[in-house]
Amino acid sequence: MTPFYTAFEWLGRAEHELLLFAAIWFAVGFLDELGVDLLWLWLRLTGRVHTGRVTADCNAPLRGVAAVLVPAWQEAAVVGAMLHHTLEVWPQADLRIYAGCYRNDPGTLGAMMAAARDPRLRIVVHDCAGPTTKADCLNRLYAALVEDEARGGFRARSVILHDAEDMVHPAALALLDRGLDGADFVQLPVRPEPQAGSRWIAGHYCDEFAESHGKAMVVRDWLGVGLPSAGVGCAFSRASLEAIASRRGAVEPFAAECLTEDYECGLLVDQIGGATKFVRMRDAGGQLVATREFFPAGLGPSVRQKTRWMHGIAFQGWDRLGWDARPLELWMRLRDRRAPLTAIVLAAAYMLLIISPVLFIAAQLGAYHPQPVDPLLRLLLVVNFAGLVWRCLLRAVFTAHEYSLGEGIMAVLRMPLANVIAIMAGRRAISAYLASLYSGRVKWDHTIHLNHPALVAVR
Repeated sequence: MTPFYTAFEWLGRAEHELLLFAAIWFAVGFLDELGVDLLWLWLRLTGRVHTGRVTADCNAPLRGVAAVLVPAWQEAAVVGAMLHHTLEVWPQADLRIYAGCYRNDPGTLGAMMAAARDPRLRIVVHDCAGPTTKADCLNRLYAALVEDEARGGFRARSVILHDAEDMVHPAALALLDRGLDGADFVQLPVRPEPQAGSRWIAGHYCDEFAESHGKAMVVRDWLGVGLPSAGVGCAFSRASLEAIASRRGAVEPFAAECLTEDYECGLLVDQIGGATKFVRMRDAGGQLVATREFFPAGLGPSVRQKTRWMHGIAFQGWDRLGWDARPLELWMRLRDRRAPLTAIVLAAAYMLLIISPVLFIAAQLGAYHPQPVDPLLRLLLVVNFAGLVWRCLLRAVFTAHEYSLGEGIMAVLRMPLANVIAIMAGRRAISAYLASLYSGRVKWDHTIHLNHPALVAVR
């Protein structure tokens, strides 16, 4: 006969299955991260990688024309400050900035025109109503560059990507220009700026990028695998973009139907046989040469942004780029695309935070008799606890090194919030991907920016 289970016994069985599922995948994730951690530690201890110092003149002439593409949609609050600051700190004559907006976005156009006194700036108005996708706007800017090359009889040496909310470092342009001497794609770090009004949500970006661009990208660069582009603070050689466009069978290098065209282009450079480079350096004052910006300060915008990243990288990346048989490349593709699975595992773990206290109370009242934990599960729990302690330690160390000891402590406290955002973004990303399969269309779920680091510095 089928045994009769009480509600608490059914809940206990559910707890055991969820616990086993979460424990296995947390252990797999810990081993994955530990591999990168140990590689980074070995590289640092043996001196194979280090953060160098900028010694060259930041204002030295470029080795060719550098075209900076800045796509924008409803960025009237920040794009003017971005363009003014960039043109001011990058005085090189061979700089060309192509700032793109849409015909139905007069606010952004007006903000761009306020900075249009510099002849190195060209404003490009998209001939269709926005928003389309960021990649589509980039393609319009790229077409404008091609037109200028034909009329002016020149050929750009590099194409640099930036967003309307970015604050560039004075030395960044020279580093990107020199980095292309031996590479086809160069990426500089991204440094989210702390926001006093959003220590938790905006702050968790500081933690994630401090570790990602202080460790993971350094390891990827040393391994010689494909480097994903962050979409800002990165430079492509002109030839590499033409090769990418040719590979796609198109004139434009950016796939308009892709939500993370920057990530895709970075990996495509490796697939076409080009060299990639991650450049991490500090200036004379010890400041990281990086792209600074304010990331979303609210829960909704943060979830929407991470939904777009997850949809583009994990789902579209799988569909569009496929997999690579080379072991190291396969490892990195798995790491890049694990976010939806991680969200599911985290959701299971957070369900346990609800179920386990209920069962504990029921056991104390004598309404439930828990089964003993089997040895395998007990071992997994020990491994997971050790992994959690290790992850907290590294997260705190990387954040404290880049920001402050206080931010390092906050980094550990912010981890549960980061997990909640990941769970919410994972659910939305799966829904958005299924919707795109049904409709055949993707939407640029744009993040609205209200402040620019240069404006705050002035105040």
